[in-house]
Amino acid sequence: MTYYLNGIPNNFEDELFAKYREIERNFRERRWEPAELNGGKLCEVAYSILKGHVDGCFSPKPGKPSNFRQACLDLEKANSSFGRSVRLLIPSILIPLYDIRNSRSVGHIGGDVDPNHMDSVCVLHMSKWVVSELIRLFYGVSIDEAQNLVEAISERQMPLVWETGVRRRVLATSLTMLEKTLVLLYSSADPVAEADLVADLEHSNATVYRRDILRKAHRVRLLEYDPSNKLVSLSPLGSTRVEEDVLPKINL
Repeated sequence: MTYYLNGIPNNFEDELFAKYREIERNFRERRWEPAELNGGKLCEVAYSILKGHVDGCFSPKPGKPSNFRQACLDLEKANSSFGRSVRLLIPSILIPLYDIRNSRSVGHIGGDVDPNHMDSVCVLHMSKWVVSELIRLFYGVSIDEAQNLVEAISERQMPLVWETGVRRRVLATSLTMLEKTLVLLYSSADPVAEADLVADLEHSNATVYRRDILRKAHRVRLLEYDPSNKLVSLSPLGSTRVEEDVLPKINL
């Protein structure tokens, strides 16, 4: 196995990358709340790496300081020879990343808008930056090379939806037209235009597609079809259908 963080115990690096992969996997699977929780775990490992590096010795395994925010701020007191990234930049990212996990109330009960997805986007990209910066520092590579290495350690899984740049294609060709429709809606955070669904699915007749797929699925509440603006949104029932019935039978 290749290790990238020179001078850092292998078990620390193993845990850092494992937590990052978990965040990435949960985000890809739209499991917003677990992604938030695991962002906090990655913070603890990253802090332990910085702390051990500054102190010149590491504990047997990564741990959590009693006051995470203050512990990160205290890293600023380290000798200036450790550089701004170790003393200031990474700790300054870890604090809000950790706060999203602890202070935002994972369930987000109340309020008009559920920010779970928004928070998870933040967690994913902040985590990727932290891991990339640690690789850049301890492996001695450029920012671009560090980011490429992060992509290399990411879990490789064939995507169910392939974005060509112009169209989106469902790669599981054995699915029914309804299932493919639900998958496309599931993979989109916003409502999808009827015309885009017809083009992406390469359906031969928009009128037939609207009658046999969209309107029927609308009636059983798998999706919401608005004939006035021809936008289609996935319902909670549709999401459950994808997660419980469609995804388990797919092997890509």
